[in-house]
Amino acid sequence: MQRRALIVGVSGQDGAYLARLLLEKGYDVVGTSRDAQSSRFETLARLGVRERVTRVSMAPNDFRSVLYVLDRHAPDEVYHLAGQSSVGLSFEQPVETLESVAVSTLTLLEAIRFTRRPIRLYNAGSGECFGDTGDAPANERTPFRPRSPYAVAKATAFWEVANYREAYGLFACTGILFNHESPLRPERFVTQKVVAGACRIAGGSGERLKLGNLAVWRDWGWAPEYVDAMWRMLQADAPEDLVVATGETRSLEEFLALAFGEVGLDWRDHVDHDPALIRPTDLHGGRADPSRALEVLGWRAEARLEDVVRRMVQARREGGAP
Repeated sequence: MQRRALIVGVSGQDGAYLARLLLEKGYDVVGTSRDAQSSRFETLARLGVRERVTRVSMAPNDFRSVLYVLDRHAPDEVYHLAGQSSVGLSFEQPVETLESVAVSTLTLLEAIRFTRRPIRLYNAGSGECFGDTGDAPANERTPFRPRSPYAVAKATAFWEVANYREAYGLFACTGILFNHESPLRPERFVTQKVVAGACRIAGGSGERLKLGNLAVWRDWGWAPEYVDAMWRMLQADAPEDLVVATGETRSLEEFLALAFGEVGLDWRDHVDHDPALIRPTDLHGGRADPSRALEVLGWRAEARLEDVVRRMVQARREGGAP
């Protein structure tokens, strides 16, 4: 029988790529937005799959709304990707961040428990939960030391999922994903801000690109590969929380050099440091050990930073979205 997946937060970067992947696998895909009638679902449109996704309204923090959608559409799998997703913005909107991430996760878990159906739940976690781990790559046994309201919210959601799995036997798991990028990223994320700025400057805009902390290191991957890991986690025999990353940590300066190099420029001639963009607390580095994902899922990141940057710049200049 055809399987049905419900993607909560289908209009985001990961939701759109996941919808495309599941459609390719023959799923019936239902995607939610707080107001499906007014949303344009531009990411789905850019990938050419908007009309193939059943789009419904759902408020993830409203138990009745969630229960209604679960009852009406009876999904086999639920992918919870919704919630405020910007670390920087979480310092300005900490309450909204916690509610949109942690409360929505709890609402989904409780609604799934209430239905008594064998629904499998994937929850989108974050490598930000680990905080700074120094030179030690974070794996599934590394303690959480969150350093932002966003990371605190994601850590809370992680333990909610673990509790419902252990207490009620739900097939529920969290993918602890490190940074993953694509042309669908909005410009509030530094990667897309850099790519967009480099392309505009190369086109003659004459602007100066202003950035905050340049001395950060991150594990950057390719988003379309990461949604495959999400799907694989729900096909496993048993639910397990897993780190999903490339295993390579690179600096923001390297990202800048690659992006500006793709358009024939030296980033040092066009970038200014703006102290106003420094976060109250920030991670100096984010290192990951994704070996368990390879062992359990047979999943490994193939794209490296050079590939990610090249594809993002190419898409920006050509107006596409691979």
